Amino acid sequence: MKTIILAGGLGTRISEETENKPKPMVLIGDKPLLWHVMNIFAEQGFKNFIIATGYKSEVIESWAEEILEPWNVRILNTGIESQTGDRVRKCMEAFPEDRYFVTYGDGLGNVDLRALLRTHLYNKKIATVTAVRPPARFGVLEIANSTVTHFGEKDQASSGWINGGFFVFEREIASYIPANSSEVLEANTLPRLARDGELVANLHFGFWKPMDTLREKNELEALLGSGAVPWLTI
Repeated sequence: MKTIILAGGLGTRISEETENKPKPMVLIGDKPLLWHVMNIFAEQGFKNFIIATGYKSEVIESWAEEILEPWNVRILNTGIESQTGDRVRKCMEAFPEDRYFVTYGDGLGNVDLRALLRTHLYNKKIATVTAVRPPARFGVLEIANSTVTHFGEKDQASSGWINGGFFVFEREIASYIPANSSEVLEANTLPRLARDGELVANLHFGFWKPMDTLREKNELEALLGSGAVPWLTI
């Protein structure tokens, strides 16, 4: 089963690192974030990858030629202007399969991929999304009649569920994705699937962390430097 990795965005929220490389190529330790994402899948036996590139595609292409791991890696330059939905459709057209794992090139989590796949197959829907709790937020105010009743950290468990970015998609999802570069998976495709009852959630209670900012990059590096690799511990 192939894994599509969306790695073509501009990475504007971490522009300190992305002037000369795409965000998935930002180093965490001595390896790109993209390598760490791929290793989550490879450690669980899924070693066939399609990397959907765009911004600074040549950086990923050059790096992929030097990968020493026994992985099967295909690069598809889906264009700088393409949005996430269009990138998925282009990958499915170029590399036809019945179903795919799909993920982003900028988030790490110890997602049990076989459990995710079991949930998907059991429900027999077009798409399954991994639902995660957002990281706890600081400086949250609870106010009653202009009086602050709570100031501090919001409990992660009370924050609801958000898209954790680890998906299983049937090939039929392509029929939900118009052939244009502006189709955004999160804003367009997935809401259509939800309206049609074709989107299932697999709840993930373990480690999950995006890397959207320099602060989050530093936090991931600190974890790695401490000897912890929580995104590989199922």
